[in-house]
Amino acid sequence: MAVLVGIFVFSGPGNPPAPPRRQGPPGTGPLTIVTLGDSTLSGEGIGNYTPDTNGTNGDWCHRSPEATVFETALPGIEAKVNLACSGAPAAQVALGDARQWTEPSQAGQLAQLVKNHRVAAVVVAMGANDDPHFSQLISQCFQSWLMSGNGPCSGPISATWDDRVNAMVPKVVSALGDVKKVLAQAGYQPEDYQLVLQSYAAPIGPDLPADLQSLNGCPFRTEDLRWVRDDGVLKLSAGLARAAARAGARFLDLSRAGRGHEACSGGADPSTEWFSRLVLRLGDLNYADRASHALQESFHPNANGHAQIGRCLTEFLATELPSAACLPGAGGDLHPAATLAGVP
Repeated sequence: MAVLVGIFVFSGPGNPPAPPRRQGPPGTGPLTIVTLGDSTLSGEGIGNYTPDTNGTNGDWCHRSPEATVFETALPGIEAKVNLACSGAPAAQVALGDARQWTEPSQAGQLAQLVKNHRVAAVVVAMGANDDPHFSQLISQCFQSWLMSGNGPCSGPISATWDDRVNAMVPKVVSALGDVKKVLAQAGYQPEDYQLVLQSYAAPIGPDLPADLQSLNGCPFRTEDLRWVRDDGVLKLSAGLARAAARAGARFLDLSRAGRGHEACSGGADPSTEWFSRLVLRLGDLNYADRASHALQESFHPNANGHAQIGRCLTEFLATELPSAACLPGAGGDLHPAATLAGVP
């Protein structure tokens, strides 16, 4: 009788039995982690790109087999897929007709992928190529150094930086919403997968030898190097943290991840650096279709940087933290730390 009463209490009227817990993502195929977004996840800066994304038929997405997703090590994951494309704005990550280097919507590509893959995690990096135009900012600062009569680039850029970051936020939120929409239409429930938005690490900083503050490595004014590291990237990361919160995504703050390992910081020993220095592919200058891409790899995470970010991302995905910052531990490697995004 006591057993029957217990059954009635916990599964009788008004208390239906809880549905069985789902065993991860629905569908068939290998359990998969996917990266979407721009150059910081495509692998730009590593220099080892798949032939189909190294200029073939106009595709310059520059995907590398050493990119961040391939440096993750998650239990149970059987497939790692990189859909990120160098230079991609949020509109090309989102659903729609926007293309980047001939490639269609990344969310649309994800919709095709889930037909034969069980996606457990989607990691996204985007926003810098929208209103902030971070790559153009770097070019502008280089021109400021090159033309002796010019003042620091950071002065005019900082005057509008907050507005540009604020204008970026809703575009990132919308693109993340499209990623969630694609998965929902494929039968995914929010608990079936993780959605992570990561921010950007500063590729350059003021702590470098004077002889490398030139065309030999990092041709920028000291004031501009300091602004990029200590102001620009931190505010960009704070904007992305807001976007992640609004979109219901987890957030991984990389704004301080590269400190001490920026391009040129190693002096005569670049092996300690996690970002590429100024790269000029001289051979590409001989070909009209490649000449405009000869500098494309400059100031991006290199293979060391992707390995470090991949390690931190792996550890973050294994936690339940809604957000974390990749910071160096006692051994110098990056690990996720529960901390406020964008706080120096």
